[in-house]
Amino acid sequence: MTTTIKVALAGAGAFGLRHLDAIKEIVGVEAVSLVGRELDKTKEAAAKYGVGHFTTDLADTLRLSGLDAVILATSTQMHAAQALQCLKAGKHVQVEIPLADSLKDAEAVVAMQKESGLVAMVGHTRRFNPSHHPT
Repeated sequence: MTTTIKVALAGAGAFGLRHLDAIKEIVGVEAVSLVGRELDKTKEAAAKYGVGHFTTDLADTLRLSGLDAVILATSTQMHAAQALQCLKAGKHVQVEIPLADSLKDAEAVVAMQKESGLVAMVGHTRRFNPSHHPT
């Protein structure tokens, strides 16, 4: 029996859509919700990627039945508060860099992760870019 991991993406901009491109290629992972700032653009992107639910409110997405995790590709200033919101809702969360725009907020996310036992991770894909490694 195969389990499908149901994820939501918050951030329907260019980098968020790169996540949707990648999710399409991962067996056993399904994007079930897209959260964006502008409803019309979010609806258009959701249709393009076959995402059944779209909204401008992360709280709407967090109430979806069966949702496992959320990817945050939103503005830096929103990262910590949204990560906390996801963890409090019982969802695993992956946050694009940086985790927060202050040490205090980053520490709050770490504390909530420890309390919840959920996965909270920061995506730093540029670390795989050859320009970031000495030869």
